[in-house]
Amino acid sequence: MKKISPTLLAAAVASALFNTQSAIADDSANEHINDTAENIENTEHISIIGGQASLNKTAGSVARIDELALEAYEFDDIARVLATVPGVNIRQEDGFGLRPNIGFRGVTPERSKKINIMEDGILIGPAPYSAPAAYYFPIVSKMTAVEVTKGPSTIKYGPNTVAGALNLVTRSIPADAEGSLDLAFGTDGYYKAHTYYGSSVDKFGFLFEGITLGSAGFKDLDGGGDTGFEKNDLSAKFSYDLSSASNATQQYFELKLGYSDEISDETYLGLTDEDFAKTPNRRYAASQLDSIDWEHTQIQLTHVATNEDWEFTTRVYRHDFQRAWNKLDEFGSSFNGDIPSLQQILISPNSDENIGFYNVLTGQADSTAREILVLGNNDREFFSQGIQMSGSASAELFALEHTLNVGIRMHEDEIQRNHTQANYFMRAGQLVSTMEDRVSTTTNTEFTRAWSVFIEDTIEFDALTITAGIRGELIEGEYQNRAPGFEQDFQNKTTRIWLPSISAYYALNDNAGIFGGVHQGFVPTSPIQPESIEVEQSNNFEIGYRFVDNGNRAEVIAFFSDYSNLLESCSISAGCDTDTTFAAGDVDVYGLEALGAYTFELSNGLSLPITLSYTHTQSEFKQTFYSPFNQWGFVDVGNKVPYLAENMISMNAALQASKWDVSVLISYTDGMPESAQTALSGDIRDSTLAGVVTDDLFNIDLSAGYNLGSAGRMYAKVDNILDSNDIVSRRPFGARPSKPRQFVLGYRYSF
Repeated sequence: MKKISPTLLAAAVASALFNTQSAIADDSANEHINDTAENIENTEHISIIGGQASLNKTAGSVARIDELALEAYEFDDIARVLATVPGVNIRQEDGFGLRPNIGFRGVTPERSKKINIMEDGILIGPAPYSAPAAYYFPIVSKMTAVEVTKGPSTIKYGPNTVAGALNLVTRSIPADAEGSLDLAFGTDGYYKAHTYYGSSVDKFGFLFEGITLGSAGFKDLDGGGDTGFEKNDLSAKFSYDLSSASNATQQYFELKLGYSDEISDETYLGLTDEDFAKTPNRRYAASQLDSIDWEHTQIQLTHVATNEDWEFTTRVYRHDFQRAWNKLDEFGSSFNGDIPSLQQILISPNSDENIGFYNVLTGQADSTAREILVLGNNDREFFSQGIQMSGSASAELFALEHTLNVGIRMHEDEIQRNHTQANYFMRAGQLVSTMEDRVSTTTNTEFTRAWSVFIEDTIEFDALTITAGIRGELIEGEYQNRAPGFEQDFQNKTTRIWLPSISAYYALNDNAGIFGGVHQGFVPTSPIQPESIEVEQSNNFEIGYRFVDNGNRAEVIAFFSDYSNLLESCSISAGCDTDTTFAAGDVDVYGLEALGAYTFELSNGLSLPITLSYTHTQSEFKQTFYSPFNQWGFVDVGNKVPYLAENMISMNAALQASKWDVSVLISYTDGMPESAQTALSGDIRDSTLAGVVTDDLFNIDLSAGYNLGSAGRMYAKVDNILDSNDIVSRRPFGARPSKPRQFVLGYRYSF
């Protein structure tokens, strides 16, 4: 495993300790420093959006879900948290949101790999360049804000600039002694325990926080067994304030440490549509050993310096992630001959070719030598590390107000794959080892070193604000096959690209404005992909109108993304045997986002805030082609991109009084096509998923809370109050269910 280079570490320490006073802005998180120096000791610069004023006049689509909104529903699933944000497309998978699939404005949601996922402004994915699939995702329950950025400002956050950035904001060190204890229990063995305590004494501050949550699971495994999960997270923050009244420059240090782990008895194996209709929460016996086990650690050192003329932030970070996913991969055989894939078996379980395999999957029959179950253990190690420096300065030039942001990031990440497989028989409904040796299937390493720079200038002309920026990426990738005898299988490749952006906001009055912009979209390829595969690029446009008045809000945005080379990296989670990249050429994605928020003030001190959001998305392949990628297949001009819902709508309403509140979240998502090609009945080009769509998703979540004053707060919630059972995906192997109705009762005490 590669360690951080001495040069990189020396530069980081020098910058942090000796306060290099340059106007450099963080390309991955252009955090906004507090306007008043006296608040520096209480403010962590971990937001990518900043204050409400900057959010209201941003030339682009931005959204911030604050701590009060997060506490209203006590959601653990990021998919439910983002339900009220327009322009967010999500493919559910396990029902709990353990490994979310999130996309913005039509990009593929698969493992959230085409958006930038950050925690406190730092890329948090296991290996954001080398292997961006989000098999690790922070616990949402501990966050104090969730921020979404789309549009031209996206190029600040890289490397992925097509869609946008998702930033998860952790708790700040409090100015005074403060703590909380939150306990909750629910159906299906759900539990949560969350506590924190922190304070600031003179110039020193600290915060300790811990959370554990889990569930026995809602699926019923044939023959019995666990289908739930357990997650734990521990973190600590320490700060020291160097500011003094005699020095115009205020300085602040913070050290953040974190550890988290998860054990979940999850599977990629779904059901046939017929079995789903009978018992949607069933799990076949062949998945009884499926589980994932991971650990994640992080360390981050931050230095902030600010005065009246400029702001500067330096961060040094290191994340390590280790995971092993043991799961059913396929059927094997000791005989020659074709063996159907799991997907083929589940699509046509009763055919003469498949019925024997289906009976083994479900534990109804014992394996023969032709029906050996192959379980793979995808054991992987990741690290992500680097230094990013940021700053901004304002000045008047040629009678115009300029705000300059400039940034640089030096980043390294790596994935080491050590995949193995073992063979099992099905015997009396139980998996039994064949006693054959476990074999190695994939043993390789991908490493990336990337330098990113960003420059942005915002100019004000009375009511008009124009922002122009450019991002540069220099990416050096290395791939090495470490399997014995394949040492010559290696590759080095370099990617250089410049990504421009320009946007404008025109204030019609104090409350309303119009805005628009254009930016270059980019998604890099991983080191293992051949250099002949071009990176994904797009031209992205948006135009919108925004009205804001005392918290009431209305916004309408039209967007258009013109892809010159749409790429899809297909992994096992999407139904591919190995990680492979496919190209689709020209593709158009376009649509409309709308948001309205209004608070009705009722009698007797009651208030009724209501938020409505709507997203309409269209997509078109612009050429006819065939792809071995099974989500594309035979594609004709005009066919739709898979897993994009045409219409999504949500309403969030809350009746609030001084001591109690009741909230309801209603959401609807159209069924999504699971293949780009049109079903061609009787044609040899038929795909097992041609023309198949997921179910329409209609969901109602309800929550209520009662304040007990100094004694704390009681709360209760019901997720999926209608107890609907919907197919959210058939990837990779069969129909997967949404989470059924769940009751939770909790108590929070603050001190």
